[in-house]
Amino acid sequence: MKSQITNALSDFFFEYETPRQVLVRNRRVGVVCRLIQLGVLAYIIGWVFIYEKGYQSTDTAVSSVFTKMKGVGYTNVSGRETVWDVADYVFPSQVSGACKSVILSMTSQEQNPSKHTCSSNADCKGGSFKRTGHGQMTGVCVNATKTCEVLTWCPVEDDTYIPDPPLLISAENYTLFIKNSVNFPLFGVKRSNLVEGIDGLYISKCLYDPADAPLCPIFKLGDIVKLSGFSFEKIAKEGGAIGIVVDWTCNLDVHIKHCKPEYSFHGLYGNANEMDEVRTSMGYNFRYAKHYIENGVSKRTLLKVFGIRFDIIVKSLARKFDIIPTLTAIGSGVGIFGVATVVCDLVLLYLLPKREFYKNMKFKYTDTEAGSMETEVSESKRTLKPAKRIL
Repeated sequence: MKSQITNALSDFFFEYETPRQVLVRNRRVGVVCRLIQLGVLAYIIGWVFIYEKGYQSTDTAVSSVFTKMKGVGYTNVSGRETVWDVADYVFPSQVSGACKSVILSMTSQEQNPSKHTCSSNADCKGGSFKRTGHGQMTGVCVNATKTCEVLTWCPVEDDTYIPDPPLLISAENYTLFIKNSVNFPLFGVKRSNLVEGIDGLYISKCLYDPADAPLCPIFKLGDIVKLSGFSFEKIAKEGGAIGIVVDWTCNLDVHIKHCKPEYSFHGLYGNANEMDEVRTSMGYNFRYAKHYIENGVSKRTLLKVFGIRFDIIVKSLARKFDIIPTLTAIGSGVGIFGVATVVCDLVLLYLLPKREFYKNMKFKYTDTEAGSMETEVSESKRTLKPAKRIL
């Protein structure tokens, strides 16, 4: 018993087994094998390493955005002259950067709280509202008009008139300053869109241009609208939304100074083309009110404003060499090389005319019921060395 255990342990620790190889001289199978291997090699080098950068680890940035609008507008409506600055036409205030709205046109109406009518007496339920109504029903029916009495601001809003041309058509020359900083925590890299060479002197003179000044962080509103594919005349009348994408795609295997932002502009919704004429809910608008008291009566001026909504989106991806993904990509690629062996075995064993001959050469069959063979093996241990056969 002790001898058997010793022999088993000796065989386990001091013997090495290797697969049996059969070298097949067949042009068709050889060509198929090499083509598959070349395809796998092209996939590993071209797709995994060159295109997908499988030898690098990746990280996305933590980002912040600050914006500032500059420009002064002037209007003269029915002899009422008004000067507009950023405090009047920018919503929300300057401290918010990711989303900003710029007023280009508006309708206004002075209102005071009163009662208005809506429906018949049978439908008048005190304290209830109608989706398309103007206020809370009091439960009182006005027989003269067959409508319900409601508590609301009066007169009710009339937004059928939209100024044409827009009041602040001069906004085309306003400028938008974008300050953006990103942090890639995995690599400990911090960058700002005020990169090398973008100093105070340069900013005071530059204006963004995709070809001549691609890194200038000051943008003219008319240029933003044009680059987004919109028409300023149309979007100024009924409003719209534009997305400004700041793209940080950085290869940190090269010098950090090459990690620079790229700007792109996308029209999200608005009057992009003539098809907008048949669409519902065109453009972009919102309402806000200015409250005041006159002769002891609370009043407000309701404004429905039309403008451009800017959504600033930071897109980031940093890459840097890492040995772990590199080894993972190489290992997976080596494993894929086994596909060639599987395909060629299928061709040899099931498709070629000499498939039975190849099966006999590839596999060794034993008859476990042959008592004489078992006796011979038990009496004399035979050591079989792996053989390499050429067919």
